[in-house]
Amino acid sequence: MASRLYIWGQWAVRRRGRVMAVWLLLLAVVGGLGITLHGKVTNEFSVPGIESQKAQDLLEEKFPTAAGGVARVVFAAPEDGTLTEPKAESAVAASLKKAADVPGVVNVSDPARTGTVSESRRIGYADVLFRQSADSVPETSKDALSEAMAQARDAGLEVEFGGSAMQPKTEVGGPAEIVGVMIAFAVLALALGSLVAAGLPLLTAVVGVAIGVLGVQFVSRFVEMTSTATVLALMIGLAVGIDYALFIISRHREQLADPDTDVEDSIARAVATAGSAVVFAGATVIIALAALAVTGIPFLTIMGLAAAVTVLLAVLIAITLVPAVLGLFGERLRPRARRTERTKDTESTESTKDTGSTERAAGAWGLAWARIVTRKPLIVLLVGVIGMLALALPARDLRLGLPSYASQPSDSTQHKSYDLLSEGFGPGFNATLTAVVDTSGIPAAERTATVTDLRTTLAREPGVAAVAPPVTNPDSTLAVVAVVPKTGPDAQATTDLVHQLRDNAPGIAKAGGTLYIAGATAAAIDVAGKLSDALPLFIAIIVILALILLTVAFRSLLVPVKAALGFLLSVAAALGATVWVFQNGHLNGVLDIPSAGPVTSFLPVLLIGVLFGLAMDYEVFLVSRMREHFEHTGSASEAITHGVARSGRVVSAAALIMVAVFGGFVFNHDPIIKSIGFALAFGVFIDAFVVRMTLVPAAMALLGRRAWGLPGRLDRITPDVDIEGAKLPQRATKTWGGEDHEDRESGTDGSEGESREEREVAVR
Repeated sequence: MASRLYIWGQWAVRRRGRVMAVWLLLLAVVGGLGITLHGKVTNEFSVPGIESQKAQDLLEEKFPTAAGGVARVVFAAPEDGTLTEPKAESAVAASLKKAADVPGVVNVSDPARTGTVSESRRIGYADVLFRQSADSVPETSKDALSEAMAQARDAGLEVEFGGSAMQPKTEVGGPAEIVGVMIAFAVLALALGSLVAAGLPLLTAVVGVAIGVLGVQFVSRFVEMTSTATVLALMIGLAVGIDYALFIISRHREQLADPDTDVEDSIARAVATAGSAVVFAGATVIIALAALAVTGIPFLTIMGLAAAVTVLLAVLIAITLVPAVLGLFGERLRPRARRTERTKDTESTESTKDTGSTERAAGAWGLAWARIVTRKPLIVLLVGVIGMLALALPARDLRLGLPSYASQPSDSTQHKSYDLLSEGFGPGFNATLTAVVDTSGIPAAERTATVTDLRTTLAREPGVAAVAPPVTNPDSTLAVVAVVPKTGPDAQATTDLVHQLRDNAPGIAKAGGTLYIAGATAAAIDVAGKLSDALPLFIAIIVILALILLTVAFRSLLVPVKAALGFLLSVAAALGATVWVFQNGHLNGVLDIPSAGPVTSFLPVLLIGVLFGLAMDYEVFLVSRMREHFEHTGSASEAITHGVARSGRVVSAAALIMVAVFGGFVFNHDPIIKSIGFALAFGVFIDAFVVRMTLVPAAMALLGRRAWGLPGRLDRITPDVDIEGAKLPQRATKTWGGEDHEDRESGTDGSEGESREEREVAVR
């Protein structure tokens, strides 16, 4: 792989004008399509085959007026007033009359007639039913509905909005995300020691992210896609795009520290070595994200594929656009260093750089840290593992769900309507369930009695606060019964109640009907259950994938096993921290979390897929430098300190960039984006600094030379991908007179140079 990428890097440098032109053209074309022909994204997380979705499909088929989106308008009188006062009643009636004229509205209820007023008479609500599904209600209709409530507001009433049709839009690009990018730039400047070099990863990453996100927007014209998919593509694409460019640029500048190094050769060599790790690591991220398809959940599959495409673009940009831009800047990226007289014996100089002067070339802190970790490796390993397990303890109580309006920002109308309804009608009112009864198989004369008996049975269930009278479709083949629990949508008792209500299905089936328990709360419970069932298979696939990929990369069995175990520790710790914050309610004020609740149902699967890829990134970049040194010297102990010293600063910088980018999304108002950003930021931090930079060197020190062993039979069938660049030609140098020449191990005949075995013999 390294040899091919070396040639590829040379080509990209020599054809840099064409390479940059192609990427700019692609950006213009995809950008134009994404901006002008984009589709519509959805905020619904539907899963075909679950009970709540079957009920929704049945409603759309047999009772379309009951399947439309609902905007629940909540009215609240001042503390010393009531809604039954003549002025308040008149204002509410006038506002609802205007609401009936809003485009798409088919029905508006009146609290005065339906009795939807609290016992205190201070809080009430009206349901505005739209013809379209909740996700299809246009923003213009929502704005018109808000304007229709002007008379109620003028009368001194508080008016807030809830219901399925009032889902808030997911927005990105706020101040927090911008601050995250600024922090990433500061880290790049410190890591690369140059403002110009620091700007290059951001520039190339933005190109890739723009193409990826705008491409996703164009594809949404043909495929149903959630708004979270676009945000995830932005989040992942920006983070890996910066990191991948950083690895190559950092390797290039490290090589340019030698004033005699040829710029073109250095770029090609950086693409061959760091670029090989980028390709391999990027492949793991892409495969992990694409593996989300095994869950069998369409919206999660689309989300994973959208993010995978942006990662693929980041890899392609890293090995094409980055070397082209490096070639454009040329000598301007060479670190400032005192020129020393060149040693006549070039081979001796190169050998010394590879084996004897590692400590002088590497960062002092990286070398010091490697020595600390490897001095007492067993103690370090035990303390680290125990600490990670302690962080993972809260994950034992993990509950999955979808955020309710209680998780929206405290100043949002959705959160205010949630609080008012809970105050006026009880916490379970926001978790209203819908019992859908298909009575087409029941004799017409018995349908009314059967549904009435069902309502009585449902009302007797423990945990049920109230059951509304049934509503039937025109031909009486479908009945809808609203069931109000005693507990809120995020409570475990509500989840238990849904299963209890579904236990009544066999009784209806005996009469010839079919019972479905649906509604937004039931749908969230069903999605969480579906994802929980998919987790074991997904984890198994990811772990097996890690073992195979790392066995091929490092020609070792123990290194992959150690990496997989470290990855599982990182996931467990990240889930534990997420549960502690979002489910248990700690740090709510600091992170602006309005209400504790279940962890987003698809977050664990997403976290496993994304964190696996990123963890393998750092594993490959760190251990490949260890492997590279071991290939040249055969010293396992020196290889560990060499790998950490050479890669520690870059891996740490890459991790901090990831944390900054993901951390910026923690302050997004969307509760789903907030929890994903936190889980990924915490997971990357723990994996990079605790697992990869601490536990990995300690484990490698305990394993010694055994870490690099591979059974003979497996060794023969395992392909040699050479991500360390052992088969590359000797470095090219330039003469003092300015003319470039190349010293190749094969001489001047153009042959490829010595094999790995010959290099080891020569070094030893």
